Amino acid sequence: MQLDLSRLPYASTRQPLFAERGVVATSQPLAAQAGLAILRQGGNAVDAAIAAAVALTVVEPTSNGIGGDLFALVWDGTKLHGLNASGRAPAGLDRNLVEQHGHTKMPTRGWLTVTVPGAPAGWRDLHERFGSLRFPALFEPAISYAEQGYPVSPVLSYYWNRAAASNREATGSEFRGWAETFTPQGAAPAPGTRWASPGHARTLSRIAETSAEDFYRGEIARTIAEFAVQTGGFITERDLAQHTSTWVDPISARYRGYDVWEIPPNGQGLTALIALNILDGIALNEYPRDSAHSYHLQIEAIKLAFADAQRYIADPEQVSVPTAELLSPHYAAERRAMISEQALEPEPGNPQRGGTVYLCTADGDGMMVSLIQSNYMGFGSGIVVPNTGIALQNRAAGFVLNPDHPNCLEPGKRPFHTIIPGFLTRDGEATGPFGVMGGHMQPQGHVQMIVNTLDYGLNPQASLDAPRWHWDQARRIQLEPDTSQAIVDELRRRGHEVIVAEERGTFGRGQIIWRLPSGSYVAGSDGRTDGYAVGY
Repeated sequence: MQLDLSRLPYASTRQPLFAERGVVATSQPLAAQAGLAILRQGGNAVDAAIAAAVALTVVEPTSNGIGGDLFALVWDGTKLHGLNASGRAPAGLDRNLVEQHGHTKMPTRGWLTVTVPGAPAGWRDLHERFGSLRFPALFEPAISYAEQGYPVSPVLSYYWNRAAASNREATGSEFRGWAETFTPQGAAPAPGTRWASPGHARTLSRIAETSAEDFYRGEIARTIAEFAVQTGGFITERDLAQHTSTWVDPISARYRGYDVWEIPPNGQGLTALIALNILDGIALNEYPRDSAHSYHLQIEAIKLAFADAQRYIADPEQVSVPTAELLSPHYAAERRAMISEQALEPEPGNPQRGGTVYLCTADGDGMMVSLIQSNYMGFGSGIVVPNTGIALQNRAAGFVLNPDHPNCLEPGKRPFHTIIPGFLTRDGEATGPFGVMGGHMQPQGHVQMIVNTLDYGLNPQASLDAPRWHWDQARRIQLEPDTSQAIVDELRRRGHEVIVAEERGTFGRGQIIWRLPSGSYVAGSDGRTDGYAVGY
């Protein structure tokens, strides 16, 4: 079965990109061009991915930054590799401390939410294993944008304004650096307004020159730790110095004869695989893509998958995660049998034990990269280390405070992580990278992109542009404003609590690159954001 990607049934101003020698797809055109420039200089797909990722910290700071985390899947031409570059809780941060500050659940802002940033080490580790150009060369486009500035794009400006409104409510000395860095004129930049960040440029230059060593064991590390001491934070030089990325074996589920790959826990990619395992036993293509029954079956599968994910996913270095059991055919059949014509209330099963950016790249030699990085919830914790451009992530918000839960906050532990890169293969050959950013939406987006591709034959741009659904909790779902009224009415009849969203921001933003039998590539980039797929 070859991919049938001939269909483009949805109204769109964009056609899929076809290119042969290299492709970069990101949510920001300037970052895509940065990656493409590296490919044209003779860099490979990993070089291009790093260049685009570093540039995104400057040209899309509303979704990621130097102080965030990173996950990546790399197809080296014959094998798929996984990198978990997520950080851990500081040694001084634990459940008792959070409760002593008056919280009954994890907060979403401030020092209690900050984990060690993993992205700089992730860039270095990807380059050390697979890169071909000099590491500093990959930072040149980003440093140029940070030093000289760039005109802010429309969707970026919209989310920047939303963040600015939220951050105005923050008080305390730890938050002063955010406004100084991101609203130096007192407001978020309007579309077309030039924004620059000299501190960001200096930090990126030091990371480039020292292969990230300065960030974890040098001047930058001292600056971060000293600011934490001054403003009531918990991260220390020792926490930074002890950080390491982890090379992992990707996990997969078979769907329609293809293998769908994800990073194993602590990421939530397992959620998408559980749902696809359930759906693989259902002939979705017997129902139209834009039908209530197709929507219903997919939603019910993802609800069951999330119930298990939220119960079992945690840091596998600290607890045992029953990944194999959750992905077993027998367990998928048990969960599939729970789906009926009516919306269910999801509960976790009992398997028997035995604000983010996404980008993808491909080069002419067949190397491909699926990469995602994030600060979480927009700008993250709201804490920016002054004069550095480092917006610190709030990934500790992904922990829980229940001491009996495997994802309970502990020092040195990685939290449940929302960001997930995806990859598709068939019979040991790469089809390509894909991903959808957006917190809770990400595994839901992965399922919808795979279903659109393998059940309904949509090309990458059509798949990304098609209307999406988003499960919130219990029986509540959101549908995009262009969803047909017939689907809305029928889903309500089946017991779903349907909200028709007024805007599309809840539904994520993604990119896809598929390799064609000819060896060329076809790619798309989500119309819900400013980005494009570019190639040559």
